[in-house]
Amino acid sequence: MLRVVHRFQLTNNPKADILSGLTVAFALVPEAIAFAFVAGVDPLVGLYAAFFVGLITSVFGGRSGMISGATGAMAVAMVGLVAIYGVEYLFAAVVLTGVIQILAGIFQLGKFIRLVPHPVMLGFVNGLAIVIFLAQLGQFKEKYIANSVSDHAAQSSHSAIDVMFNGGWMQGMDMYLMVGLTFLTMAIIWFLPKVPKIGKIVPAPLASIVIVSALVIGLNLDTRTVGDLASVSGGLPIFHIPMVPFTWETLFIVLPLAFTLAAIGLIESLLTLTLIDEITESRGRTSKECVGQGLANLTCGFFGAMGGCAMIGQSMINMKSGGRGRLSGLTAAVALLGFILFASSWIEMVPLAALTGLMMMVVIGTFAWASIRIIKKIPREDAFVILLVTGVTVAHDLAMAVIIGVIVSALVYAWKSANHLWLVEARSEKEGHKVYMLNGPLFFGSISKFKDLFNPKDDEEQDIVIDFRNARVWDHSALEAIDALATKYVEAGKKLHLVHLSQDCQLLLHKAKDMVEVNLIEDPHYGVLVDYAEAVGMKD
Repeated sequence: MLRVVHRFQLTNNPKADILSGLTVAFALVPEAIAFAFVAGVDPLVGLYAAFFVGLITSVFGGRSGMISGATGAMAVAMVGLVAIYGVEYLFAAVVLTGVIQILAGIFQLGKFIRLVPHPVMLGFVNGLAIVIFLAQLGQFKEKYIANSVSDHAAQSSHSAIDVMFNGGWMQGMDMYLMVGLTFLTMAIIWFLPKVPKIGKIVPAPLASIVIVSALVIGLNLDTRTVGDLASVSGGLPIFHIPMVPFTWETLFIVLPLAFTLAAIGLIESLLTLTLIDEITESRGRTSKECVGQGLANLTCGFFGAMGGCAMIGQSMINMKSGGRGRLSGLTAAVALLGFILFASSWIEMVPLAALTGLMMMVVIGTFAWASIRIIKKIPREDAFVILLVTGVTVAHDLAMAVIIGVIVSALVYAWKSANHLWLVEARSEKEGHKVYMLNGPLFFGSISKFKDLFNPKDDEEQDIVIDFRNARVWDHSALEAIDALATKYVEAGKKLHLVHLSQDCQLLLHKAKDMVEVNLIEDPHYGVLVDYAEAVGMKD
C-alpha cells in the first residue's frame, strides 16, 4: 500500500540528501547550459532557471526527492518566440505559464494524471531514456558542433535522433579519451556500491565525478570540460519585470506559448512524480505539485530565467544516490547557485566525460527493460501504445507523445468495451411477457450494437421487459438510444417496460420516461455523464 505524503518533511537522512543534492547539482550545470542553447538564450538564463525551479519546487512541490530545473522539452517550445520577438517576451510567457499552472493546481486538474495508462508510462520512460542518451552523444562531437546541435535541431524541427546523422564526431585521441573516461565513470558508479563499507560512505555518482575530475586535472589530460560549453560565472539573479508592451497584442503573442509550456511542464512533472511514487512506494500530491511548478515558473519570469519543470534524469540520479527528502532538492539548488557565485572556475574544470558517464547510467536505470521482455506477452494494443509513445517522444516531444498515447488507449478501451454488450433472454412468469437481461456498458461506442440486439417487429409477445440490472448507462448517447428503442416498440403496438434504471436515467429520459418501472430498493445508483442543463432543455 502506498503511503500518502501529506506533511512537509525536510529530511529523514541529512547526510544522504546533502551528498545526493551535490551530485545532482554537478549534473544540472551542463544540462541547464545545453537547454539554454536550445532556447536561444544566455547560459545564465538556464542556470538561474535550474536554481529557482529546483529551490521552489523542493519547498512547495508535492513530491519530496523529485528534482526540477530547466528542461529540453520546454526549451524546444521556446525557441520560436525568442527568435522572433526576443527573450523579454519569453520571460512574459513564463510568467503566464506559472499563473496557468497555479490555476491548474487550485482547480485540482493534476488528478487527471491518473488517467494515463501504464503502457503510456512505459513509453514515456523509454522515450525519455532514449532522448537523454541521444543528447549525450552531442558530447562526443567537436566543440563547435556540439554547441550548435541542439539549436539547429530546434530551429529546423528535427527529432532528437538527428544528432546521430549530422556529423562532427571527434576523431583520434580525442574520441578515445572521451569514450574511455565516460566508461570509467560508468564503471565507478556500477562497482563502487559493491565495495564493502566504502560504497556506503559517499554516493557512487558523486565519487565518480570527483575521481575522474582529479584524474583529468592530475594527469593534465586534454579533454573537454564544462568550461568549454560556456562560463558558469555570474552574480545573484535580479528582480526584473519583463520589458514588453502591456497590450492585448502582447497577450495574444505570449498566451499560446504559455499554455503550451504549462501543459508540457505539468505532463512531464506529474508523470515523473508518478514514477518516483512507484520507486519510493509513497504517493505525492499532484495538485500541490502543480502549484509548486507554477510558483517556480512565475518567479523565473520575474528574475530573468527561462522556467522549467521536473527532470526525470536528475530525479533518477537523486534516487540512485539516496536522496529522498526535500533537502536533496534544496541542496542541489543552493549548490548550483554557489557554483555560479563562488566556484565557477572549479566547476568549469569538471570533464564532460564524467557527467556524460553519469547520464549514461541514468539512461540504463531509467529505461524500462522489463517492457522488452513482456512485449510479446501483453495485448497487442498495449504493445503498440508503448512503441508509439516511445517513438513520438523521440521524434517529436513528450507532451504530444503522452496525449497521443492516452487518446489511442482510450479508443482501444472504448472499442473493447463496445463489444462487451450482450443480451440474455430470461424466463418470464407472466403469459405474453418477454424479459431481456442487458449486460455490459451502454455508451456512445456500444449503442450501434445495442440497436442490433432488438427487433420490435419480430417480438411476438406484446409486453417486453428490458432489465438494466447488469448494465450501466454512461452517457447522453445511451439515453438517446433507449428513447429511440422505446419509440420503435410503441410504433410496433407493443408495451415496453424498463426496469432497474438508475434515478439519473429516469430523470433524463425523454420519450421513454413513462415506461420506467421504479423499484426504490433494487434500482441501482450511479451518475450519467451528460450535461444536466441540456437534459432539462430536452424536456421542455
